Amino acid sequence: MMRNVLLFLLLSAAVGPAAAQTWDSSGNSMLKGTYYFREIYYFLDSSTGNVAESAVIFNTLSFDGNGNYTNGSSPAIVVDSSQGSGSEAVKGTYSIAASGYGFISDPLISGAYIYGLVSQQGIFIGSSTESGSSTEAGYNNLFIAAPLASPAATVATLKGTYNFVAFDVTSALEEYEYDEYGDEYITQSTFQVNPDGAGNLGTFTINGYFGGGGSTVYTQTASSIKYNFSNGAGSFTVPATGYGSAPAALMSGLKYMYVSPDGNFVFGGGTASWDFFVGVRTGTGTPNLNGLYYQAGIDEDESGVTSDGYGFLDTFYGSMYATSGVLWEHERLEYMNDYLADYATASTFSDTYTVPSSGAYSDPSGIMNYVVGAGGAVRIGFGIGPYLALNVALQAPSVSGSGVWINPQEVVNAGSSAPFTSGVSPGEFITIYGSNLAPSAQTASAIPFPTNLNGVSVTINSLQAPVYYVSPTQISALVPYETSSATIASISVNNNGTASNTVTAFVNPATPGLFAQTSDGVGLGSIQHAADYSLVTSASPAQAGETVVVYLAGLGAVSPSVADGTAAPSSTLSQPTNTVFADISGTEATASAFLTPGLAGLYQVNVTIPSGLTSGLNTMDVGTCPSTITAADCYNGLPQSYTSEVTIPVGSGGSGSTSALPAAMAQHRKPRAAVWSPVRRRTPSTCVAGGICPGKQ
Repeated sequence: MMRNVLLFLLLSAAVGPAAAQTWDSSGNSMLKGTYYFREIYYFLDSSTGNVAESAVIFNTLSFDGNGNYTNGSSPAIVVDSSQGSGSEAVKGTYSIAASGYGFISDPLISGAYIYGLVSQQGIFIGSSTESGSSTEAGYNNLFIAAPLASPAATVATLKGTYNFVAFDVTSALEEYEYDEYGDEYITQSTFQVNPDGAGNLGTFTINGYFGGGGSTVYTQTASSIKYNFSNGAGSFTVPATGYGSAPAALMSGLKYMYVSPDGNFVFGGGTASWDFFVGVRTGTGTPNLNGLYYQAGIDEDESGVTSDGYGFLDTFYGSMYATSGVLWEHERLEYMNDYLADYATASTFSDTYTVPSSGAYSDPSGIMNYVVGAGGAVRIGFGIGPYLALNVALQAPSVSGSGVWINPQEVVNAGSSAPFTSGVSPGEFITIYGSNLAPSAQTASAIPFPTNLNGVSVTINSLQAPVYYVSPTQISALVPYETSSATIASISVNNNGTASNTVTAFVNPATPGLFAQTSDGVGLGSIQHAADYSLVTSASPAQAGETVVVYLAGLGAVSPSVADGTAAPSSTLSQPTNTVFADISGTEATASAFLTPGLAGLYQVNVTIPSGLTSGLNTMDVGTCPSTITAADCYNGLPQSYTSEVTIPVGSGGSGSTSALPAAMAQHRKPRAAVWSPVRRRTPSTCVAGGICPGKQ
């Protein structure tokens, strides 16, 4: 049994969500039937950070639609880089919410869970970001499962133009065995094929990067490649030839591939290699990104490999909302080595995109490329060396309800409007969207905020939440501080005696979201000059050395404590128990955080503008860490939560350029383009003070 020999360090893998709270499982039927799956595991050397061991498990799983799964028609195949190969009889459980968000028990690692999401196409993607309580007990992984089509896919299914992305650590592991280093041999590659529906992939060029090769693009020619299908699974073989000056083949050997029921998405990897690939079929016409997507992937930052000898690998899951050229994104990711924190981190950020007719576009940061498939249902991503990556985003399932109904995909931070997978925190202003939530619009007229407004109440883990604003389609409420001991928040609404559905969200120590001068959480931040509390604008920019006031929601528990919905004290400032730091376009700034005196549920961070910033629009970023970590160490290491959505205009009083980001954070804390578009049908609400809007309508 492979489970008994796979790395003894996994014995302390974390268990699933605490039993004291119940995760919504009303979406379990989204996973039903036979699925092809593949999961890759990466175990990092705790002293060097290099990939030291890897394992892969693949074959079929049978989901019963009620929260249980077993093997399909045969045991799973397991291949471990140090233990060899074998088969494994697997079974487990899963819980999927009405939103498609949930978790399944890992088929190989006892006691571990894969957190992820089910797409509109019924595909589950995820990662075990809570995989360990210490760096010695954790691992990185990526899991994808797609339903077996009926009738099963055949050679004729694979026809058209497909773009692929592959990530492979096989050569890196071989080098690691030699000298305990090897991340410079990690590869990421891309290629386009045109299967003819008759078993021919033809001749194609594989382009890619090696970790130690920086931005050098290597090529490999695959000539006259054939493919076939058996039992709904495809396969093809790439010879280890034709790679010219590259240090090794970008891709070689027998590869299995699994196809989504509509034939538009493909994933798989080798039978004796530690790789993962994803592919998308492109169509005619200009594809577009629109609405909510679920995503997961792998990142490998190799920018310091030549100087330090190692890279930084993470795996993640999350979601993104796309509309009118603007993205709101959430990623929950995990780095697992002694150089970084031993906890998962949550990153929320905004971005821009323009999808041309080809479906291929580049991220404004210049380190990621993407291809959007036919109809915009699938997007795959790949890095630009030395930032290697594999990313897949799939359209979220449509949701609807009747009566008093909370949209399970629309309980969001009132400041950032970041996607719902970012979760909630004690004391956070949240916005709940849905239908028939209240008889009419009404705003709380005084502080403390009531727990019943216009006959409407909100319950979170059996606690009555203070309510600031209600309307038929939206409620603004505060998460009770008492949820700090919970891992799951169960949220429901009662409209004058009629109860809503209950939705669930994960509880974080902090979920920072900065308020913007618009209603969407992006664009110019709701930031004031501390001297006169006037708004910071392009006409009145911040200057180096001055202090500005940044308003936000979601910094978590405070000390001294404050009763839910009551005004924060002014005599003794009530400060977050989490460590809080701020930076502007990657330059750390001196910051102090506390609840805004005299107001309820509104946090502020007073930030001193550092010198050396480029004049014009910069990103204003805030992150948190546990209280045992200093602000400087949190900034230089890995925040437990981090948001990068709003911009701040900076005047010409400073000079020079922004400082470089720490290498480990370059892919998730990169400066973002300052573009805003009025989206998601949201307009500003009545503001509490000076343009600060805890509720949005």
